[in-house]
This record gives sequence, C-alpha cells and structure tokens, in this order.
Amino acid sequence: MFKERKIALALAILVIISSVALLSSPAAASWLERNTGERETYQQLKGLLLSLPRRQLDTADLVPVSNASYSPYGANTFFEQEVEEGKIRRSMEMLRDAGVRWIRQQTPWIIIERDGKGKFGDPPGSSWKHYDLIVALANEYGLKVVARLDLPPLWARIDSKASDARPRKIEDYGDFVYAFVKRYKGQVGYVQIWNEPNLYDEWGEPPDAGAYTELLKEGYRKAKEANPDVVVLSAALAPTLGTPDGNNESDLTYLQKMYDAGAASYFDILSAQAYGLWTGPGNRRVSPEQVNFSRVQLIRDIMVKNGDANKSIWVSELGWSALPIDFPATAVHGRVDEERQARYTATAYERIQEEWPWIGVAFYWHFRRVSDESRGDLNFYFRMVDPDFTPRPVYYAYKDVANAPAVLHYGRRQEDNWALRYSGGLLAETDSNAELGRKMVGSASGDSLSFTFKGSSLSLLTEKGPGAGTFCVEIDGVRQDPCVSLKSNEKQNTEVSLATGLEVREHSVKLQVRGDGEVSVDALVVDSRRDSIGQGVFGLGLLLVSIFMGWLVIKQSVGQGSR
Repeated sequence: MFKERKIALALAILVIISSVALLSSPAAASWLERNTGERETYQQLKGLLLSLPRRQLDTADLVPVSNASYSPYGANTFFEQEVEEGKIRRSMEMLRDAGVRWIRQQTPWIIIERDGKGKFGDPPGSSWKHYDLIVALANEYGLKVVARLDLPPLWARIDSKASDARPRKIEDYGDFVYAFVKRYKGQVGYVQIWNEPNLYDEWGEPPDAGAYTELLKEGYRKAKEANPDVVVLSAALAPTLGTPDGNNESDLTYLQKMYDAGAASYFDILSAQAYGLWTGPGNRRVSPEQVNFSRVQLIRDIMVKNGDANKSIWVSELGWSALPIDFPATAVHGRVDEERQARYTATAYERIQEEWPWIGVAFYWHFRRVSDESRGDLNFYFRMVDPDFTPRPVYYAYKDVANAPAVLHYGRRQEDNWALRYSGGLLAETDSNAELGRKMVGSASGDSLSFTFKGSSLSLLTEKGPGAGTFCVEIDGVRQDPCVSLKSNEKQNTEVSLATGLEVREHSVKLQVRGDGEVSVDALVVDSRRDSIGQGVFGLGLLLVSIFMGWLVIKQSVGQGSR
C-alpha cells in the first residue's frame, strides 16, 4: 500500500508540474490574455472561471444589418482646435496612411452660432469658415466625416455649471442641426445628436432619457428635412454603472428608457462607447456590473429586445489609456503601457470584425491633441500621435491592422461589404424584395465577385427565376463542380450553399457569371464554427480539474503518511 501511495503521489506531482508548465508557456499565456483580457496568470484563470456561467444574450448575429458594411477604421479628431491648415493637412495625411477612413469630428454649436440665434459671424457666414476648410480637406483626403453636434452657446444653454449643458429650447438646437446639415449636404452625410447625455457633465443636470429623446427627435426631424439622405446617429452613452447621487445613470438603464420614450424611430445608427479600462479586449465577462470592452454586447441585447436588430452599432470611442505611472491624478480611465495599448487596439479591431457583425465603424479615441498644454489632461494619453506629430506605438499597430487585406468574417454580410471586389458589369440595383432594399446584379459572361473569407462554411443569398442565370464557384483556386443554375419557373429568394466543412482559416473565393441570365448577390453568410473559445475553456477546465485532483492525492498521501 505504501508503494502505491508513493506512485500516486509522484504521478500527482508530475501532473501539477506539467500543468503549471503548460499554463506558463508563451502560447498558453497569449491565448489566456486574448480570451480574458487579463495579464496575470491568477487573474486569467479567475476570468475564465467567471466567464463560464455566461449571461444569455440575444445579439441577432445573422440578421441583415444596415450601415455595417463599411471599413471599421475611424478616429476621433479635434480639428476645430487646429489653427494652421498645414497641420490639418499633415494630420489627414497621417490618418489616411494609417488606414483611417472615417473621422468623428466635434462641431461645437458654441463656435458657429456664438452670439445669438441666427448670428453666424460678420461678415455673414464667417463662423463657418473653419468648418468649411475641415470638410473640404476631409473630402480631399478621402475621409468621411461624422459630425458630433453638441456644446451649445451660452445664450441657448440651460443655467448650469456644466459647459456641455443641454439647450434650454430644443427648437434652437433643431435649427442649428438644420443649418449644419443643409450647408454640408453632399459633403457630410452623417451627424450625431449629442454625446453622453447619461452623464451630468454632458447634460447639465441629472440625466433624463425622456428629455434627451425629445432632443433626438427634434434633431432627427430637422436633419432629414435639410437632407433626407443624411444618416443620424444617436448620442453615444458613457459606459457607467451610475452613481448614488443620480448625477450619472447606467448606459443600459438609460438606453431602455430611451426606447420606452419612443427613440427607435429617430436614429439610423445606435452609438456606443467601448473602453477597456484596466483589462484588454479579450475580457469576455458580460455583466451589467462590469465595465469592459464586452459591454457593447449588452447594448446590442437591449436593441434586439426592443425590435431594433436591423440597425448597426457604431462605436464612437474606443481605446486604452497609456497614462504615465507618475501622473498626479487617479487613473479613472484605467492604465496600460504603450506596448499593451498598441496590442489591445489592434486586437479590439480584430475582435469587432471576427465576432460582432452588427458593428459598423469604430472610432479610436483619439488621433492627436493640438498642443502640449493638453498633457495635463487624462484624455491626452489615449493619443495615436503627439502634438509634434511623433507617432506612438498604437499608431503603428493601428496602421498594420487597418491596412491588412479585408476579410469577410462570421455573420450575415451584405452585398456592399467593403471586403467584396466586383469586376465586369455588376451594378447595384434597388429591389424591394432584397434584404435591405438593394442588391448587386450581373448578367454578362466575365462578371465576377472575388473575396477572402475566414470560416468553415459559406452561403449566398440570391434570387431564382425564369430570367436567372448560372454562376461558377472557385474556392482556394479549385473550381467547384457543377456550376450553380438559378433558373426556376417562379421568382424567389434563395440561399445557396457554396462551401461546408472547411478548415477555419482564410479562404479565397471567386464567383463568375456564365452569361445565360441574371445573377444577383444580396448577402453572404459566413459560419466560423465559433466554438473554439468554448473548446479551449473546456480544455483548460479539465486542466484545472487535473491540478485540483493531483492536489487532493498529494494531500491525502501526505496525511496518511504522517499517521
């Protein structure tokens, strides 16, 4: 018996040593950080265990979603503070080179209509001059603008100590929105109605979702009156648990109150913030009591529950603060070093594309402050570039991921997705029977669609009918036989399987029209067998159980040996 106990003890010790060595390996450490957002081994294991009882969310990943087909790479800019045109140009050139395709630019009402209602400077219109330059340069450099419309002038603001206090009369704000949208029709196609109204500092009094919804309705109506094609974003809500004094309200509670007040019909895109604070983008714990990168999933769940699944979320602000250790203030926004800031940012954009098909554009917070005087501000240390245009590590990491070839990832992806490359005579057509009212159609031999997707299966939403044609499929350079005929006696939308059972990796695809009728592309559905994380967690769970059982054997053996 003594010999058997010694063998069991030796095996238990071997199991524990092997398990600890495995957990300490670079590959395991990298996997753990990527899937927990934590850096220390203890916190990583704790994070995995806490994420096992996952909250059941409905994020409606496979429904058609509008405004989610664009390149997701955006950045927040402060060009309203930049005086010199040369510096604006240099900034826009660096943004473009980094792969940024969208800028979220604050447009302070207080600057444009400072001296009174309808007073836009002397001579008339002079207060618009700087914004005319910003918009013109953005278009020149191929950057699309989302204009954040807030910060009312003193004459329009409620009596409050908060500089961002809401307007006294929502009609005044509506008139400003109308003036802005009308002036930049054809140049600025996206406007955001306010920012973080669930915070006292951004609303001027305790948050009131009903009052903000009325402001949103007014802004939406006036924007659409000035330009029916303008796209309206709701205000991004600050991710917060709220405060006991009522001056800040949970973004989740506030959003539901917005829906209860009838907000759904008055925005085209829902805005959210996605800060990681102290943990990385791999932190998968989802709880109303947890503020982390995954919190945006709770926002999506509320949208779905309120019948708003077909709208996308755009992330107005995303980032991690590289606040210096010796900064003389509390790190309320979290703190990471610059190397980790860079890595987290790249991984965040990868996760958005791989797992959340309902997110459109995500704007990094932020590109650059215009002056070194801002170094005393906590927000300064999110920057990609210093005031003197010295790039920080996060700039290069962003540039690498944003300039990588576009890939179609998990989810239902529309025909205008930025990863799709059409050639020949395929044209966009309006069709009320298409998922979102539009589709791509080709009929000539040689019309083709090429793309790369990452997943295990792929299907095409298209249309059968008497006038439909045939297309051939090539995957990873291999022609699939037979070609697919869409001819049918009746017109009907159909989903055609193009590939199944593939290894989950990147695959190249080419669809080519044969030329015997019309072939339409309405959407593509990618399945990536997203259970690899679950399998990893299960495997790690077994590993932990092995360690625990080994520990019990050692404890029992030692206990018996001491008798």
